[in-house]
Amino acid sequence: MPRPAPSADLPPMERLLAIMARLRDTADGCPWDQEQTFETIAPYTIEEAYEVADAVERGNLGDLKEELGDLLLQVVFHSRMAEEQGAFAFDDVARAINDKMVRRHPHVFADETYGSLAEQKEGWEQLKAAERAAKGAADGKAASLLDDVPVGLPGLTRAVKLSKRAAAVGFVWPKVQDVVAKLHEEVGELIAEVEAGDLEKARHELGDVLFVVANLARTLDIDPEDAIRYTNAKFVRRFQHVEQRLAERGKTPDQSDLSEMDALWDEVKALERAGAAE
Repeated sequence: MPRPAPSADLPPMERLLAIMARLRDTADGCPWDQEQTFETIAPYTIEEAYEVADAVERGNLGDLKEELGDLLLQVVFHSRMAEEQGAFAFDDVARAINDKMVRRHPHVFADETYGSLAEQKEGWEQLKAAERAAKGAADGKAASLLDDVPVGLPGLTRAVKLSKRAAAVGFVWPKVQDVVAKLHEEVGELIAEVEAGDLEKARHELGDVLFVVANLARTLDIDPEDAIRYTNAKFVRRFQHVEQRLAERGKTPDQSDLSEMDALWDEVKALERAGAAE
């Protein structure tokens, strides 16, 4: 006979932890939840973080509340699996972030003072560097500036973070024009491999191009993920215009050709320029 759900009279966080414990219960929990591992849940965690960002970008606070709940569930899920292994529990997660926030804000919780936001950011990086060094010592290895840049980040975001760390110690092109020149150089090398028909080398050269693009974004203080999201949205908007205009002609894109679709693409670009000029 099914057991009732944890009482709605419980404090919300306590109830959520109880719900997750029940879902993972080996006797009468949910079969899907029972079989999950850190590895199988991690993609959902990333997806939920993106959905939070999407709700923020759309300015929909109702959706943001829901997506933050979904993201919180991911934290609870990982914590529960760790607790089952005797590694740590949700309270340990909360305690660790509490301690970190106090430690990294000495100007709020201690007697440190910063003269500007730039000084505060520098102090933050120094504290993080000290934490990396301490962690490296505990692991018995020398700390690297790049140690805690997560491998699971989107490629361009990780490239920006890696290059930012290197730039902090002077490993950086001094001028934006130098980055642009390097971009032209890498594009030339990519073209050479494409023309030679060596697709494996072309893959490597494309990676070099993208890494320099990430460096250029960092130099210009542009988030490359934000920039590509903008362009993706623009592409969707324009292609849907092409689809709509073709539908008015009784066609679908696969019944059209590149010349006709290009003309409609240019049409929507002209409409957008005209609208921007108004």
